[in-house]
Amino acid sequence: EVRQGLKEYSKWPTYPQLYAKGKLIGGLDIIKELIEEDELKSSLGLDGTSADLNTRLKALTEQQPVMLFMKGAPGAEKCGFSRTIVGLLKEQGVEFGHFDILGDEEVRQGLKEYSKWPTYPQLYAKGKLIGGLDIIKELIEEDELKSSLGLDGTSADLNTRLKALTEQQPVMLFMKGAPGAEKCGFSRTIVGLLKEQGVEFGHFDILGD
Repeated sequence: EVRQGLKEYSKWPTYPQLYAKGKLIGGLDIIKELIEEDELKSSLGLDGTSADLNTRLKALTEQQPVMLFMKGAPGAEKCGFSRTIVGLLKEQGVEFGHFDILGDEEVRQGLKEYSKWPTYPQLYAKGKLIGGLDIIKELIEEDELKSSLGLDGTSADLNTRLKALTEQQPVMLFMKGAPGAEKCGFSRTIVGLLKEQGVEFGHFDILGD
């Protein structure tokens, strides 16, 4: 789905594809040109400018159609409220991604600002805050949870998912295989070039989706 969808989304027919802050930079030839012209890092926004936390939070909240920001993980919750909300979502048959805010202080503090919501857990649908435990309880009582989450038969928008994937890290490489286990020569070459240039990047294996 991602493999085909991203070609449409980016209007770029081949892989690997390199993104910075959700914008397509290009494929292998473009990266080679940028390195020759000593413009790679500035094109990636890595010349001393710090990756925007809000961009990262936006991508995290959109990582799955429904995302729960909680203390701990499902089955290993670190607080009662998180345990309760996980139980309720499972009872309702809601599939959700999750993020442990205890493992990332920047996200833990930043998301409160970003969402204007001071406590955890926080539940998001398609990047929008639905609320915390009390709101979820109310929505279940009123039989409105699934419609609030956009799960009443409407399929999660692929473009929303692709946007979130391309913004997951400040620099994202969509490749065949993974760094160190590349499944094509172009991917192997671009990984080598990025490492030589000292560029940190996230990656996504398009062969797996």
